[in-house]
Amino acid sequence: MSDSEQYHIEQTDAGASDTIPCEAGQIKKGGYIMIKGKPCKVVNISVSKTGKHGHAKCNFTAIDIFTGKKLEDMVPSTHGTTVPIVNRTEWEIIDIGEEGELTLMDEGGNQKTDINLPAFPETMAQEIRDAWNDGENQVNVTVQSAVGIEQVIAFKKTAAES
Repeated sequence: MSDSEQYHIEQTDAGASDTIPCEAGQIKKGGYIMIKGKPCKVVNISVSKTGKHGHAKCNFTAIDIFTGKKLEDMVPSTHGTTVPIVNRTEWEIIDIGEEGELTLMDEGGNQKTDINLPAFPETMAQEIRDAWNDGENQVNVTVQSAVGIEQVIAFKKTAAES
């Protein structure tokens, strides 16, 4: 193979999936499920009896983990559905920009700058700003990630070190 015929790879990807397949009957209350392409936390499940076509149906009521919107889905209990892989990480706020962009640092000293203050719930962004008080206090945030989306879901003010 000559030099002009060699392949050039632009980027690589491990190919890991953001979701895993799961039988609908195996999903429990408090678990996660994908409904209409959105990662959701299951708040209620009702199972209908087996009908003349032979499948019990699971009726899921769930809350979108990023927007708080209520979604519903009905899936036969033996059919497959998808479950999002949800991760939570703790970060310390280093800076809050004018537009609400956060500069975060983890325990290992790694920095993250691609997250903004949360839009849901509406009051949390201002509560985080008030708690941080232009760097006077140390504030830790919990960042939840699923299906390529990352968002601050909780915060706690810790005593400033002196």
